[in-house]
Amino acid sequence: MKIHKFLLFFTLPLIFYSCTSTKDVRYMQPNEGFVINEEGLVPYNIPIYRVTKNDILTLNIVTTPKGDAAQFYSKLNAPGEGGTSTGGGIGNSIAAGTGVGNSGLSGNSMFYFNGLKVDSKGDIQVMGIGFVKAEGRTIEEITEEIQNRVNENFVQGKSEVRLNTDGITYYILGDVETVGITGEKKAHKNTLTLSEAIASNGGLNRTIDRTNIVIHRKLPEGIKIARIDLTREDVMNSPYYWVQNGDEIFLNTRSKNLNGFGKDPISTLTSGVSVITTALSIYLILTRL
Repeated sequence: MKIHKFLLFFTLPLIFYSCTSTKDVRYMQPNEGFVINEEGLVPYNIPIYRVTKNDILTLNIVTTPKGDAAQFYSKLNAPGEGGTSTGGGIGNSIAAGTGVGNSGLSGNSMFYFNGLKVDSKGDIQVMGIGFVKAEGRTIEEITEEIQNRVNENFVQGKSEVRLNTDGITYYILGDVETVGITGEKKAHKNTLTLSEAIASNGGLNRTIDRTNIVIHRKLPEGIKIARIDLTREDVMNSPYYWVQNGDEIFLNTRSKNLNGFGKDPISTLTSGVSVITTALSIYLILTRL
């Protein structure tokens, strides 16, 4: 009878401690703070991305085949010289102004070496135009200024400025036991929600604390730290629900899962059997003293 009480003393706390309720793992549960409009829609709260120091941008100036702009950019625009022809016009990666070829470079490496880098003063240098203030401004604002200055310098023919980032680059850190979910990620789209980012990387396992997702967001003024609760429906009202370029997303493991309990039924059972076996061994040793 004593051994039954002894085992019960050890196993009951284990059972309660290792349990994972659906409330802990279910996404976007209804709550009173959730805001919808009169039409029953969730208002978009997408923050406008503003360029920061050390950002890298891609710039293409598409020109008509004839005109002073086309002649100025002719060498850079020529296929095989670092640019590409697009739609009958001429595509120009201005950042490749050194004339360096693309051989041996691909992906992030090509973007790093050929992209327009925002310097320590917050400026970008565009060949034939000069320095353009970039820090703290939107892509649309920078594009408009470059377009105006191109139009001022080159009056013959037509040109179109196309400026962008290399998609949305973000980073997921935390529960490294989830194979493939952590590390640098990239989405070639204009907007990306936190749900989309998590879903595209396989989802969250049971050990991650969905109520305490930490986001580090890079702003022109500094780094903003925010905490997101994915179990609440009103997370969709937060500007941090929308992933921005350079975001770092930290997935925190729940404290009770650090020892293996609650990760999945098999690991919980294995850990439980190990604890019971240890408790039984201690009991037998103590009874023989």
